[in-house]
Amino acid sequence: MDLDTKKNSFFVLLYVFVLCSKALHSIAADTITVGGTLSGFETITSKDGRFMMGFFTPGQSRKYYLGIWYNYRTALVRTIVWVANRDKPLSGSSSSQLKLSENGNLVLHESESLIWSTYSASSTSNTTEAVLGDDGNLVLREKSNPSVVYWQSFDYPTDTWLPGAKIGINKKTNESRVLTSWRNQEDPAPGMFNLELDPTGIRQYLIKWNKSIEFWKSGEWNEQAKTFTLVPEMRLNYIFNFSFISNENESYFTYNLYNDSILSRLKMDISGQIMQVTWSRTSERLNLFWSQPKQLCDVYGICGPFGNCNQDTLKCECLPGFMERSLSDWNLQDSTGGCVRNPSLQCGSGSKDVFSPIPTSELPDDPQNRLVNSAEECKSACHSNCFCNAYAYGKNGCQLWEGDMLNTKTQSDGNAENLYLRGADTGIPSPEISPKRTKRKVEIWKIMIPVIAASMATLMGVLGYMYLCKRNKANERGRLKDLQGVLTDLLKNKATYKDMPNTNMLNDRKTEGETHELQIFDLVCLAIATNNFCLNNKLGEGGFGPVFKGQLQNRQQIAVKRLSKSSRQGIEEFKNEVELISKLQHRNLVKLLGCCIEGEENMLIYEYMPNKSLDAFLFDARNKASLDWDKRFNIIGGVARGLLYLHRDSRLRVIHRDLKVSNILLDEDMIPKISDFGMARIFGGNQTIDNTVRVVGTLGYMSPEYMVGGTFSEKSDVFSFGVLVLEVVSGKRNNSFYNPEQPLNLLLHAWRLWNEGIWAEIVDQDLGDVYSPFEVMKCIHIGLLCVQNRAVDRPTMAEVDVMLSSETDRPAPKEPPYMFPAPSGKPGIPPIPCSNNNVTLTMIGGR
Repeated sequence: MDLDTKKNSFFVLLYVFVLCSKALHSIAADTITVGGTLSGFETITSKDGRFMMGFFTPGQSRKYYLGIWYNYRTALVRTIVWVANRDKPLSGSSSSQLKLSENGNLVLHESESLIWSTYSASSTSNTTEAVLGDDGNLVLREKSNPSVVYWQSFDYPTDTWLPGAKIGINKKTNESRVLTSWRNQEDPAPGMFNLELDPTGIRQYLIKWNKSIEFWKSGEWNEQAKTFTLVPEMRLNYIFNFSFISNENESYFTYNLYNDSILSRLKMDISGQIMQVTWSRTSERLNLFWSQPKQLCDVYGICGPFGNCNQDTLKCECLPGFMERSLSDWNLQDSTGGCVRNPSLQCGSGSKDVFSPIPTSELPDDPQNRLVNSAEECKSACHSNCFCNAYAYGKNGCQLWEGDMLNTKTQSDGNAENLYLRGADTGIPSPEISPKRTKRKVEIWKIMIPVIAASMATLMGVLGYMYLCKRNKANERGRLKDLQGVLTDLLKNKATYKDMPNTNMLNDRKTEGETHELQIFDLVCLAIATNNFCLNNKLGEGGFGPVFKGQLQNRQQIAVKRLSKSSRQGIEEFKNEVELISKLQHRNLVKLLGCCIEGEENMLIYEYMPNKSLDAFLFDARNKASLDWDKRFNIIGGVARGLLYLHRDSRLRVIHRDLKVSNILLDEDMIPKISDFGMARIFGGNQTIDNTVRVVGTLGYMSPEYMVGGTFSEKSDVFSFGVLVLEVVSGKRNNSFYNPEQPLNLLLHAWRLWNEGIWAEIVDQDLGDVYSPFEVMKCIHIGLLCVQNRAVDRPTMAEVDVMLSSETDRPAPKEPPYMFPAPSGKPGIPPIPCSNNNVTLTMIGGR
C-alpha cells in the first residue's frame, strides 16, 4: 500500500469515526417540546433505547433524510423504518433543522425552504409535544393529555410495517395506509411496489406494480386460523400475534410479538417481495423469516423492459442485444428501469436485422396475435413491422411483441416455445441467451490456456491410471481363476437354503418360509460381479464390514456387504437384518436382494445406490452444491415416510435404533432409502417400550432415555430423526458445536436461535438465499419437537408426517438435552466415550 493510499484510508476512517460519534449525540430523552429543534447529528431516542430519530444518509448517497431507525445495527448500516422527506432529500444536515413550531406542527427546513411538515390541526398552545415511542411511532400529542393524538408516523408508513402499526383503510377519510418500497438501496423515494388492503372490500392484501397492476394477493383472512389463506407462514403464531380489525371507522391488519426480546419488521422490499425480518437484541444479523411472492421471478416487472428473469440464478439480466438502461441503478438492486438496445436496429429496406431464438419458460406479457399459417409468415409479419421486437410461433399461434417487453423468464429446463428476438446483425452474441458470454468473450483465451494445460496433465494422469488398472485386473483375473477352481466342487453339489451345513449361521431359522423372498447368491457369482472384491470396487466400510459395488451377468448393479471377521457386528446382526428387511417393502427402504452364506463367507446383497449415502453430500464441501433445498426437503419427507412405515404401516413394528445420515442411501433420483437394520428390533402386539442392557447406536443420535437407561421405543427413532432433520437443514454434524466450557450441540444451538427468532442462522450457508423460508422454518420446528428431552413430549412419526405435508398448528418446542460428547466425568453429563458421529458403537450399561 503506497503513502497516498494510506493517507486516504486514514481520512476515511477518521470521517467514519467522526460521523459515528456525532450520530450518537442525543438531545433530551425521547421528546421535542414546542420551540425545540433537532439538527445536525443530534438524535432523540425512545425510552427503552430501541429506536432513534435523526438525520441519515443511505449507503454511499450524499443526500440527507430525516428518519427513524433501530438502535441496533450491523456495522455502519442502519435499519431504517420510517422516512419523513423521502420525496425531498436534503443537501446537508448542517443547514437542516426539525422544529416543533408554536402552531403545534413539526416542520423540517433546509435554510429558508420548507421541506416537510406534519400539517396537523393541533392546539396552538405550548402544551404540544413530539415523542418517539418504544414501538418506533413518532407521536404529536397533547402534553397534558397524552391520549389526544394530533399526528403519528404510523399513519404515514414508508416501506416498513412495525408491530403495533396498522395497514388498512380509514373509512371516514378514504385514506389508505400503504407500504411503498424504496426506489433503490440508496434512495428512499417511492419505488415501483406497493402493499395495500384490497380496496374492493375483500379482506385480503395486494401487492401492485406501479400502483396499477396487481400481481400478488394474500388470500382472504381466516379469522379462526388467524391467517391469510395464501400465507401459511403466518401460522407460526407462537412468535407473531396477527389480527384483522374492521368496523365503521376503519379496516386494518396489525400484529405484535409474544417475545419482547425479538425484533421484527415487515418490509415492502425493492425486490417487489414483502418480507418478514426478525433478529434478537443480542444478534446483529437480520434474518428473513418469510417472503412473498416466494420467487423473485414471480414479481411483476422486476427486470423492467427488455429484461429477463433467470429462474436458475433468480437474477435479472438483459436480453441479448440489450444493455442496462442505468448500470448504477442495477448495482443498487433496482432493475425495474430495464434495458435498452445496443446497437440500434436498422429497420427498413435492406435491413440486416436478425431473429435469434431464446428458449423461455414464460413468454413476455401482452402479445399481439396474428392469423398466419406458418412460422415463416409469423417471422415475416414481425420483420415488416419496425415496431415489432420479437415473435413466437407455437401452440398459441403467431404472437408479436411491439414496444416494451416485460416479464420474460428463462430456465435451463424450460419447456415453453422459443421467443425469437429481433436484433441488429452484430447485436446478439449467440442464437441462445447467454448473459455471461458477452462479458467473458474478451478474456476467453486467458481462461482457455490454463484449462488446456490442466486438461493435458489430467489426460496423462488418466492414461497412467488406466495402464495400472489394466495390469491389476490381469493379476486379479489370475487370482479369480484360482478361486473358481477351488469353488467348482461346491457349486456342483450346492445345497439348498434349508439344507445348509451347520457352519451356515442361518441354520437356526424357525421356518423355511421366513426368507422365501430372498435369493441365495453363489460366492463365485459375487466374486465375478465384484472383480474378486477388488479395492477399486470398494464403496466404503461400516461396523458390519466392507461394502463392494458389483454387476451381475444381467447387468444389474448391486452392493455387497461382506461380514468382516473383526466386525463389531456379527452373526446376530446379520441374522437380524436378513429376517427383518426381507419382509419389508417400501419406496424409502433399501431393498435386500439376497444373501450369500457359503463356508465362512456371510454377505448381504442390496440394490445399488449410485449416489451413496446422505453424509457424502451433506458434509462434503465438494458435493454439497448439488444438494439444494428442494432435494433436502424431499429427503426429509422420504425418511419420515420410511420411518412411519416401520413404526405403523408394515406387517412388523420395527424400531430401527441406528437412524443417521450415513444410513440414508440415495438412488439415482436422490430418493432416500433407510438402510442398516442390524440393530433393529421388532415390537409385538401392543408393546410400546422395551429395555436392554446392550445399548447400541451412534453418539449424537441416541435419545437420552436410551443412552442412559437402555429404554427404547418409537420415540427413540423420532429423536434420531429430529437430529437428522437439523443436520440436513444446517449442513453441520450434531456434535460440531461442542465447547469444553459450555456443553453445546447442534440441537441446543438451533433451539436457542429459534427462540431468539433468528432461525435463518441455523440454515446451511451453502444454500445462500435459494430456499423456501416457510419449508425451512417448518423443518426446524419439527426437528426441535422431535429432539425434546422427554419422550412423551415428542411427536409420533404419524404426527410428523402430517406436519410435513400440511399446515397444522405446532406447539412450541422445549429445550433439548445436554448430553452429547463431553469428557468423561464432567458434571451433569453422562460419562460416555466420545466417538466419531459416523461410527456405530455397542456399549454395555444402563439397566
